[in-house]
Amino acid sequence: MTGKERVYTAFSGSPTDKTVWVPFAGVHAGKLKGYSADEVLSNVDYLVSSLVEANNLYDPDGQPVVFDLQIEAETLGCKLLWSDKTPPTVVSHPLAENAADAESFEVPTHIPGPTEGRIPLCTEAMRRMKAAVGERTALYGLITGPMTLASHLRGTELFMDLILQPEKAHELLAYCLEVAKAVAGYYVQAGMDVIAVVDPMVSQISPDHFEEFLSPVFTQLFDHIRSLKALSSFFVCGNATRNIESMCKTRPNGISVDENVDLVAAKRITDRYGIVMGGNLPLTTIMLMGNQADNAKAALDLIEKAGEKWFILSPGCDMPYDTPPENVIAVAQAAHNPDLARSIVQAAGDKANDTFDIPVDIPDYAHRAVPLVEVFTLDSASCAACTYMMASANDMKQLFGDAIDVVEYKYTIRENVARCRKVGVKNLPSIYIDGELAWSSIIPTREEFIAAIQKAIAAH
Repeated sequence: MTGKERVYTAFSGSPTDKTVWVPFAGVHAGKLKGYSADEVLSNVDYLVSSLVEANNLYDPDGQPVVFDLQIEAETLGCKLLWSDKTPPTVVSHPLAENAADAESFEVPTHIPGPTEGRIPLCTEAMRRMKAAVGERTALYGLITGPMTLASHLRGTELFMDLILQPEKAHELLAYCLEVAKAVAGYYVQAGMDVIAVVDPMVSQISPDHFEEFLSPVFTQLFDHIRSLKALSSFFVCGNATRNIESMCKTRPNGISVDENVDLVAAKRITDRYGIVMGGNLPLTTIMLMGNQADNAKAALDLIEKAGEKWFILSPGCDMPYDTPPENVIAVAQAAHNPDLARSIVQAAGDKANDTFDIPVDIPDYAHRAVPLVEVFTLDSASCAACTYMMASANDMKQLFGDAIDVVEYKYTIRENVARCRKVGVKNLPSIYIDGELAWSSIIPTREEFIAAIQKAIAAH
């Protein structure tokens, strides 16, 4: 089988000759050629040469062409903050900033065309990759899901809209659906085999809100992708466990989750619906900070647990820029040459990875002068769900000023991994107030956050 044939076979539910392997090498691909994240996401020549290098080095069965959830938002007027090592971050929200009050914003009607923003960069890269590797590799075109795009446009106010003005929320999500359908069409025309709808914000809402606001939207989107004769995959970050079955009911061909989700338990659900499950190698503790043996073992363990059908091995999300290439190669070996991968693990011995067993200081919450709001994130600069959770905390800091302290602990820093383990953080992103878990993988409303802060202040 070619890699492309493996991907299509996996989506059909039939066994493959080898484990299907799809590395999410977005900005990390630029690292392989010495390009920064902002360079590789703004120059088509840099992008394509980096993607070809990743294809040659990692022997993928499937490969995303662009992993940037800000493409559509930028085209629709959101300002971006660019970075050397992560995709850009949305820093302005047109529908929030142009609204004098909560109910005054107008939902746009403009649908971006194929020549707007960086869409031409994406489609040109897709056409070139199709010509270069498309015979042997299934190519993924990634679009921003409606909920995340709505969050980019509206900001954290969107979560209040779901409660206070649901008609407006429905209207905005319907608009974002039309944008997604248009961009999916451009990408299929450019040769993409799989359209991946990437929507990190899905993990931040309740099952009831999913059913009310998102189920009709995603069902229509996956039906549309099916009508384009392409496969579809529903990418979600964070602890989306409570929404897995609802996601299945929207009828994607695949679902992909990160390390916050118990993949084996989730796969029992997706298997019932005939949907391929993708995931979910830990991005930081294993891929970024581990060694080859750690990565080979993690991949082999995941393959064994997931079974031979309805499974695609992949990272939990877009790999960090500085992920060591040798670690990714070890995962590729686990998928395509498991005997060699086992020899790597055996040679390393049975000693557990203890690189995170380092001392960290936990605050003395009871004797602090003011409450401490701790936000545990993957990285608010690159994870959309983390971005908006951190924005909520910063909003509280702006509102309460010196009456509270706010700190972010990014999981990409080794000390913070140790801190998460010591505190007992189960899911990212999460908010703790004075050492107690307040919200896990769900963004609180502004009123809920204010009430919690007021209670904490009164207790000091």
